[in-house]
Amino acid sequence: MKTHPAKRVEITIEEIMETRLTTALLKADVTGFTVLPVKGGSGRSGHWTRAGQVGRAGGMVSVVCIVRPDRLDTLLEAAFAVVEPHIGVVSVTDCEVLRAERF
Repeated sequence: MKTHPAKRVEITIEEIMETRLTTALLKADVTGFTVLPVKGGSGRSGHWTRAGQVGRAGGMVSVVCIVRPDRLDTLLEAAFAVVEPHIGVVSVTDCEVLRAERF
């Protein structure tokens, strides 16, 4: 089966910033993404967990996008404008997709 090269971008950011990030992605013509809850983790600030938190403050989400390679820079510029002043991580991975017309 034929596959096509793509880029998988994962953006982990404070849950309170989710709407701002997804709005920026939509304005950058990134029409497909998935938002996943993040249960916990560890980083420069140490270990943390979502357990026991009340409300959206303090939680994290992961926004996953798959785009054609020529759309990567536009996506990263939009994401970085939101992530840069906040807690967050952006990673880019090469991937392959089966239906290139969807991206």
